[in-house]
Amino acid sequence: MIDILVYGFLIFIICSFIGYFIEVFWIYLGTKKIVNRGFLCGPVIPVYGFGALLILVCLLRYYNDPVVVFVFGMIITSALEYFTSFILEKIFHNKWWDYTDRPYNLNGRICLKNSFAFGVLALVIVYLAMPMLGFFFSLFSHKFWVIVAIITFVLFVLDVVYSTIVAYNLRNRIIIVEELKNEKLAMIPIIFEKKLKESIEGFKTFPNRLLEAFPDLEKPYHNSFEIMKKYRDQLKDIKKDIKKNKKKNNNKKKKNKNKKK
Repeated sequence: MIDILVYGFLIFIICSFIGYFIEVFWIYLGTKKIVNRGFLCGPVIPVYGFGALLILVCLLRYYNDPVVVFVFGMIITSALEYFTSFILEKIFHNKWWDYTDRPYNLNGRICLKNSFAFGVLALVIVYLAMPMLGFFFSLFSHKFWVIVAIITFVLFVLDVVYSTIVAYNLRNRIIIVEELKNEKLAMIPIIFEKKLKESIEGFKTFPNRLLEAFPDLEKPYHNSFEIMKKYRDQLKDIKKDIKKNKKKNNNKKKKNKNKKK
């Protein structure tokens, strides 16, 4: 049981890591920019790891039938992507990705192009990645992989906690913008900006990375988020000035005390 957990988690992390670089490379081909893709801060995209585990659990028994692996690999991973999109939308009140502009999409959550690519990845996982991982794990002792799994698991959990806090911060911003848009007075630009400023004074971070990784999140709220970001920067400058003034005042007091002595 412990072996299953250890090696299952390591396969999950490795495939999440490979999935991250596939996403980064794919985005780079279209935009010529390197974007830190994914929900987490670290170089992993868990949906790829979960997808790989599902493929291995469900389809490894059909090793001698690549057609079954390809077709059901498409179905399993597409269902996972659809479910992930649905859950994220329910939690954060917005779509994290949108394929409505692509042909043969289903509610903008999945599309045929991606599903076909996932089917190919299923073949790669079963016929190429799994034998390579088996050889890779045989290079070091079981104890070594247990230690690696524990360290990686701790780092992964810390990343999940931090990234969830940042994402929840983003969720609150979206809710604030939606609520203000529903208020008649808030539709007046000056009042809308003032209310936005008042609403974000308690926010500690601005989720820039998430907005870069998932540009579809920002599209409906771009102007509002720009106002929030601008005001947060102003608040930071004000806090820095206050700290500088405090230091100057403290230094003056010390100098005056030394003169009196």
